[in-house]
Amino acid sequence: MTRGGQGLARVAVVVRAGAAPLWWLGVCAAGVGVLAPGLTGRRIGVLAGAALFVLATAVVAYGGRKRYVTLAASASRAGKHDVLQDRAVTVRNWRRHHRWWLLLAFLAALGAAFALPAAGGLLLAGCGAGLWLKAAWLGRRERAGEALVWVRVDWLRGGAGSPAGRPVKGYRSTGIAAGDAAPGGARRKSPALV
Repeated sequence: MTRGGQGLARVAVVVRAGAAPLWWLGVCAAGVGVLAPGLTGRRIGVLAGAALFVLATAVVAYGGRKRYVTLAASASRAGKHDVLQDRAVTVRNWRRHHRWWLLLAFLAALGAAFALPAAGGLLLAGCGAGLWLKAAWLGRRERAGEALVWVRVDWLRGGAGSPAGRPVKGYRSTGIAAGDAAPGGARRKSPALV
């Protein structure tokens, strides 16, 4: 970075970064948890887990949307000296900073299986599904506004990891074609060769 430029990470990519690990760890924990009869029995554990899955998905998907909208509405244009971080780097950094929390959540979901089989794993998977839905919602907003929103990398350090957390003072915006991630944070499909 030169001349006062900032490192910027895509907001939707940061949101989406935790979706896959939470989903797959949750599915694994639920699968292992079903094997244990638990204190309540498998049927009650799975039903409770299904309710927790739906609840977690809704809470994560809809939580904090007002803050995202407010920050996106006041986004300033990214400068020519700002450095746009690659999608893979953003995902790797988020997962590296949260690896111990992910491990603890997985172990807690496994431990919960002794009381409610599969419930903890389904709760974890619901959090992952909610993050995917939130990233998709951000992608729809980006397409509608024809602008991608970015957050300063230094505001995501120290395990903060939330692109709408307290350290975040504002977003930057770029054109819809900037960076290597599509709206919503997915990998950008390479254009077809003619």
